[in-house]
Amino acid sequence: MSTGRVSRARRRWLGVPIARGPAALLALMLCAWAPRLALCQTPSPLQEWQYSGGEILASLFEPNLPEWRYVAGVSVDVQPLYDGSKPYRVDGGPVIDIRYRDIAFLSVGEGLGVNFLHAENYRVGVAIGYDLGRQVSDYSSHLQGLGNISPAPVTKLFADWVISKKFPLVLRADARQFVGGADGAVGDLEAYMPLPGSSKRFVMFAGPSITFADHLYLQREFGVTRAQSLASGYPIFDAHPGNNAEGVGFSATGFLTQTWLVNVDGAIDRLRGSAAESPITQERVQRTIELTLAYTW
Repeated sequence: MSTGRVSRARRRWLGVPIARGPAALLALMLCAWAPRLALCQTPSPLQEWQYSGGEILASLFEPNLPEWRYVAGVSVDVQPLYDGSKPYRVDGGPVIDIRYRDIAFLSVGEGLGVNFLHAENYRVGVAIGYDLGRQVSDYSSHLQGLGNISPAPVTKLFADWVISKKFPLVLRADARQFVGGADGAVGDLEAYMPLPGSSKRFVMFAGPSITFADHLYLQREFGVTRAQSLASGYPIFDAHPGNNAEGVGFSATGFLTQTWLVNVDGAIDRLRGSAAESPITQERVQRTIELTLAYTW
């Protein structure tokens, strides 16, 4: 499905039973990609890596994973009403994640996708998700006259690479194209890794990201046309492409039993460029926190 540092969003994926011996650490590194919530939007205050974080480490540290893996649960989050808004809202929804080997996946967070290139320390794939758009009714007193941004499909090309087992830093890049709705394209460059203090029952990840977007996307999300200016009272604003956000994310997963887990994710983004300068933007710093309870098998 999809997620920015520039549009609202949500959720994700998976956890894995604790293994024995060295495999325990691996399994637990995968566990940090615990579940997330509902219809992804692109992008979101959560980092894009948080929707699949740890999946690439699963392949590296646990090559004999089950053929099929499943996760089901519930999640609740607090996030801005829309990118750049001052008010926040509370959302909740299901967590569903199904994976076949290291080849295909269906995830509320990552969407429906295929890894067409994959090995123990890298994967390259494509996915399709769904952006929920932005409705004037989300915050009518502030968005009146700007018009709705319709829900739309989002296609994604992504690549993950782990430096090594001894230094499990994951580097990630993705590019997303909106097919209608916000239109335009968004991309991220990210990095994350396990943190000291992680154990076989508790894992932490953290890492930064930088987001870019083209003119079409930023104009739909943050621009103000002449007609919108007359209807809303905002000055005309023409967005320019480039770096529109930078942020950092944190993820912590604890196993209550071998199959039940709790996951907490948090992220802070600072809007840049046109996203920060837009008259629609009330707050340049955007924060999100999400809590998930899930069952894995």
